Formats: sequence, C-alpha cells, structure tokens
Amino acid sequence: MPTEPTPHARLAPLPREALAEFEPLFLMVEKGMGFVPSSLFTMARWPELLRAFAGLAGTVNLGGTLSPELKGLVSFVASRAAGCQYCQAHTSHGVVRAGASAEKLDAAFEFETSPLFSDAERAALALAREAAQVPNAVTDDHFVALRRHFDEREITELMAVVSLFGFLNRWNDSLATPLEAEPRAFAERTLGGRGWSAGKHAGS
Repeated sequence: MPTEPTPHARLAPLPREALAEFEPLFLMVEKGMGFVPSSLFTMARWPELLRAFAGLAGTVNLGGTLSPELKGLVSFVASRAAGCQYCQAHTSHGVVRAGASAEKLDAAFEFETSPLFSDAERAALALAREAAQVPNAVTDDHFVALRRHFDEREITELMAVVSLFGFLNRWNDSLATPLEAEPRAFAERTLGGRGWSAGKHAGS
C-alpha cells in the first residue's frame, strides 16, 4: 500500500548561524513576530533577494497609515483564498498579536455577515479574497465599495498588502517551507477546526 511522503522543504532553509550578515534583520523580525520565518533562511540563498524583500516587507508591514489589525486581517484572508497553509498560520498568529481577538479571527471566515466587522473592513477583506484568487476576481464594484471608506493612498496600501502576500503565498506553498513551532501550534489551536493542517509544511 502506498504511503504519504514525508513532508520536507523542497529548497532547504540555510542555518541561521551561517547568515551572520543578516543577524540584525533576524533580530528585528524576531522582536516583531516572536520568531524568524523559515522563508527568510531560504531567500538568503540569494542575498540580494532577501535584502530587497526585507525592504519591501518592512515598508508594507510597518509603514503606511492603516491599522496593523486591518492589514493582518487582509493578509490572512488573502492567504486563505490563495490556499497557502504556511501563510495562514503566520497571518492568523500575527493578527492576534496585532490586537484582534480570537473571536474576530474566527469570524473572518464569514466577514461579510459577521457583526464584528465594519463596512470598511468588509470592503477591504472582499478585495483581499478576490484579488488572491486565480483567475483574479476583482471587479470595478470592489473599488466602488473601497472608495466609500478609503482614499487612494489607503487603497494603494491595501493592494500592497495583498500583493506582498501573493509573493509569499507562492513562495512558501511551492517550496513547502517548514512551519516554525510557534505559529504552527497557534494555527492548530485556532484554525484546526476550520480545516487547517500543517500538511507539507510540517517538516521532516
């Protein structure tokens, strides 16, 4: 009888101790997230890529005017629509660290009808869900709804969050990036009842 293959990274992350030049970056990320994503240790195989990604991610995640909670919810809904289990674990863990309640995280599965969400949040999360699908399902109506609540600069920021996670969803899903212990345990507790599993991201 055939057996399931053992989960393993398709491109192994480099060991942190071999990446001394990036240690200041890793310490900063660790302070903000509570851990260093394995994906950074894989990107480090092309150092220029990791430097460029760190600049983009820092601008999108830490800059701008939208709340960390909203940006976290957008990244979670986009990652769920894209089907990346790794990024769902990270973004669910991150949005609660940003201040969202466990109840609101769970309600994100029904954001269109849940009373926990404002009309502005619904417009932003609808954009995230439809933009992350393939083929893209965004319509002009989504932007009509967005403009009732956000200005052009804020809409740009929302699209930047969705697009950043478009990169991360494909990177981590394709490479079967191994999940770190903290976000994996969090996702197992909070998303397991919603069909989430570590799957290929469980590591070897």
